[in-house]
Amino acid sequence: MPIAIAVTSPDLVLPPGDGPTPAAAVLQGPDRQPLDTAVTQTAILLDQCGYLVVLYPDALPAPYVRRLHTVRTVLESERIALLPVALPPLAVAVLARQLRQLSVSDLSPGVLACAARLLAHYIYAGAQLATVARLDRVPVSLAPHLRSLLPGAAFGVLVNPAPCLIRLGKAEPPGGPAFPTRLTVARTKPRKGPDWVLETLAPHWRVQGVQEVGPLPDGSGQWWGTQRAVEFAAAIPDPSILYHLVASVRRERCRWCGLELLGDRCGFCSAPHLPPDHQLPPARAAVHP
Repeated sequence: MPIAIAVTSPDLVLPPGDGPTPAAAVLQGPDRQPLDTAVTQTAILLDQCGYLVVLYPDALPAPYVRRLHTVRTVLESERIALLPVALPPLAVAVLARQLRQLSVSDLSPGVLACAARLLAHYIYAGAQLATVARLDRVPVSLAPHLRSLLPGAAFGVLVNPAPCLIRLGKAEPPGGPAFPTRLTVARTKPRKGPDWVLETLAPHWRVQGVQEVGPLPDGSGQWWGTQRAVEFAAAIPDPSILYHLVASVRRERCRWCGLELLGDRCGFCSAPHLPPDHQLPPARAAVHP
């Protein structure tokens, strides 16, 4: 039985990738769904799948985030992982698809939740922008701000795994992944004329393929500070490579909820993993006879 993967917008559910890829659930916001309906639907997901991993962009409006936490509190469930992701919306959708691919494997719920933070480091995410006047995700000096006012200005921005801003036609594309990836692209309007992402960036990065999806996700305009964008994310498409990447990481046991974890924090209860010399003794051993 696969672990359920959920997102917060239908446009964060990308078409299936290689191999079996279960669908993602979409958790509606407070402006679209009453609380009791949200609680009921989430309870059904838990009954069907046992555990629920929810991915959402870190720019999700505060009322929406409060709704997610309220549902978890009402259900009094430690089987719901709420994971904010500091990636652009399209990259969040790509990451969610990777977790969907892994959800049918034998990875435990705790490992799958922690895999989100691990796999995010291997996603190269950015956009082609017509202006950077309102971009606050990477450092922007005065010169690019002023060039944004000129007709025909265009910029290439990489935000993950390291920030980079270039003026198109004046600089080489940013360095890309040293491992096989597939490029996912979303744009505001249908392609017309030269396309830097497809004609320059994709060959430079030697991607194994390009998948163009629908229009930009709803949150992309706010994330990039403009609706005139071509958003892209290059990521590992092969679920077997993703599995071996996650499975090769050392696992620990969360001393609070008991689930397996990768790294320094549990994906479900957010409890930090302490080194052995800093860990508290188990509660049972701490009780004196």
